[in-house]
Amino acid sequence: MNDDGLKGRVFIVTGSGRGLGRALACAAGREKARVVVNTRRDQQAAEAVAAEVTRCGGEALAVRADVTDFEEARTLVDRALAKWNRIDVLVNTVGRFHWNPLATMEPNEWRRIVATNLDSVFHMCRLVVPHMRERRFGRIVNIGSIHSLVASPYKSAYVAAKHGLVGFSKTIALETANTDITINTICPSYVKTPLVDQQIAAQARSHGISEAEVINRIMLEPMPKRVFIGIDEITGIIAFLASPAARNITGQMIVVDGGWTIR
Repeated sequence: MNDDGLKGRVFIVTGSGRGLGRALACAAGREKARVVVNTRRDQQAAEAVAAEVTRCGGEALAVRADVTDFEEARTLVDRALAKWNRIDVLVNTVGRFHWNPLATMEPNEWRRIVATNLDSVFHMCRLVVPHMRERRFGRIVNIGSIHSLVASPYKSAYVAAKHGLVGFSKTIALETANTDITINTICPSYVKTPLVDQQIAAQARSHGISEAEVINRIMLEPMPKRVFIGIDEITGIIAFLASPAARNITGQMIVVDGGWTIR
């Protein structure tokens, strides 16, 4: 990493068409980074975020690819390498959530949730790590969840995938420990994103309570600080993990939970 921080570094941010991924892509743009913006289906949304990254002062490439499919993930990586000939930072933000009791969880929905939250990370790391190893530098940041550490009812597939993400990251940290590559998982409690908005609405319907009650009684009650995590907190942690000061931080969970797990 040079003294210019993230300037000129090549980022791939999966799932960056909206929400947290979009914010992370734009934050990298403000640091003059080069950002590959990725969406699963909507090329127009990817191009809109890419334009925003450019307005922020970075460079951008918009690529539509479903990273739950290995060959589509390969296309994403190949496009990045063709454009800039390197990948410095991979941020895996793509996610999927469905609130459902086990008795009504359909096998296809289970597979979709696990594929989105876990298989996609395997695909991207499988493709990017050999390149990073060749260049002897790389930073991988996975967006986990408080549900990488604890469980909640009716979230079996999501919790299983997020727990699995931590184990996967630790394993790859061991496999890459002999070079300047790190892989870490940020585990926030609730960040106010469209994914969390979906959870609020779903739980309000299922519990027969208002959305305000879901926020206060279910989401914020376990957190002593009782506030949503800010997107700026996540972007700041990623910038730190990509810096030279974090070169010996690998295989770790960076827990940002407002005190949830200290009780």
